Amino acid sequence: MQAERRTRVRDLVTPHGRSTWSIAARLFVFQVVIVTVLTVAAVAWLWSDTKNALYAEAARTSMTVASSIAVDPFVHDALATPEPSVELEPYALTTMRATSTDFITIMRPDRTRYTHPNPSEIGKPFVGTIAPALQGHAFTETYTGTLGRSVRAVVPIRDARGRIIALVAAGVEVRSISAELWPRVLTVLLAGLGAIAVGACAAGLLSRYFRRVTWGRGPDEMSRMFVSYESVLHSIREGLVLVDRDRRVVLYNDHAAALLGLPARTGADEPRPLSELGLPHDLEQAFADGGERSDAVYVAGDRVLVVNAQEARSVPGRRLGSVGTVITLRDHTELRRLTGELQTMRTLSTALRAQSHEFANRLHTIIALIELDHPRRALAFAADQLEVGQRLSDEIVGSIDEPVLAALLLGKSAEARERGVELVLDIDPDLGRLDVDATELVTIVGNLVDNGIDAAATGGAPQRRVSVTVRREAGSRLRIRVADTGNGVPDVGAVFEYGFTTKDGDEVGRGVGLALVRQAVQRMGGTIDVVNDPGAVFTLILPVGEPAMAGER
Repeated sequence: MQAERRTRVRDLVTPHGRSTWSIAARLFVFQVVIVTVLTVAAVAWLWSDTKNALYAEAARTSMTVASSIAVDPFVHDALATPEPSVELEPYALTTMRATSTDFITIMRPDRTRYTHPNPSEIGKPFVGTIAPALQGHAFTETYTGTLGRSVRAVVPIRDARGRIIALVAAGVEVRSISAELWPRVLTVLLAGLGAIAVGACAAGLLSRYFRRVTWGRGPDEMSRMFVSYESVLHSIREGLVLVDRDRRVVLYNDHAAALLGLPARTGADEPRPLSELGLPHDLEQAFADGGERSDAVYVAGDRVLVVNAQEARSVPGRRLGSVGTVITLRDHTELRRLTGELQTMRTLSTALRAQSHEFANRLHTIIALIELDHPRRALAFAADQLEVGQRLSDEIVGSIDEPVLAALLLGKSAEARERGVELVLDIDPDLGRLDVDATELVTIVGNLVDNGIDAAATGGAPQRRVSVTVRREAGSRLRIRVADTGNGVPDVGAVFEYGFTTKDGDEVGRGVGLALVRQAVQRMGGTIDVVNDPGAVFTLILPVGEPAMAGER
């Protein structure tokens, strides 16, 4: 028990001896103090107001009683007798009891009393102020007399000719007023204590809520934690986005803003609905559904993003539950670009391997014919193959002033023949030099031709054909059309997404080629479209430079 107490004390004091009360504890104490101060102030004000009201009421009662006595004929008749006290004393006592006053004193103008609650005081001078009454004015005052402090009224008594023949003073003792005041004040005090109790309970409930949501931390600790979190948030090299349960982005760091094209955050940013951020549809849906994701690939503009998402929940023991989804973004654009370049090299390598294999078969055939003593047939076969190859080479190289693309198409022709597919090339003879990145062009044409050959080779059409048409339009636009006789694309809208494939097997790299094609087209500022007619037909429009003059080629 003592160890537990020492731990609690140590938790409340920092190494420098400063109080580290939690925000909830501070709020509770502050609220209790405020409610108590307000209650005390209200009680004091009510006590003062009630006291003043009782004093004013006592003054009005005294004035009313004294004024009534001053005009009573019985009093006037008694004053005319040799011994006024004999008749006035019983009259005064009876009137006192009837009017709830503490004293009624009838006196001569020289202060000599005719009546008094204490008979021994009759005949003695009146203690108090009478000067205004002697001048004909009725007045009230609070004065300490023989009976103690009292609120009194003094009124002159006039005869028929208006002369002041006596004075009458009626009053209520202050202790009587206090006796009536305290029950009222006690009621107010009880109400004030009730208000303090209710305020303390409300403050306690609110304090418990704040203790839960702040995890019992103090303001200094919360401030340090906020600074630390902000520093970490802006220093990490991954994009971080927090989406709440209402599909609003409540937090994102600078890297996420750069990756998604969002405005830089300020400290007073309000949550923004996902629909207002202009995100790609598939990425917006991934953010909105709140599901968990692991290394999912999405395209945002010209960037390839790897997205991980996890539900943000309170720590065990807290009852906040889910607060939204935490999403991290990694920029794999350069990595995917390198992957695309590697894919391009693999495409060229495959094309050259197919061409080399075809040339090796032809050479073996020629050697075998010579060994079988058929030199004329060997010469004729070699000449025929040379003519066919030269014609295809002249057609491609003569039209395309880009060695890499020309080599790709030559290699793909050999690969297509190897797989039993006819590759039909329709190249604009005035195509000329293309002012484009050769790597991007190889990525586009190589992947489209590869997919076309695969589709034609595995399709059920009697003719296995892939047609490649390259035309220059309006001088600075290049139109590329790749069509195959395969079975077409089952989902035209999803064909360019990462991971989409119609091929069987779990080979690494499936579903990447067409996504790389779309990225390359977007980087070049072009457009790409796909339809089924009946096989897949891809049509690209790419901006290119003006055609070179004959002397420049």
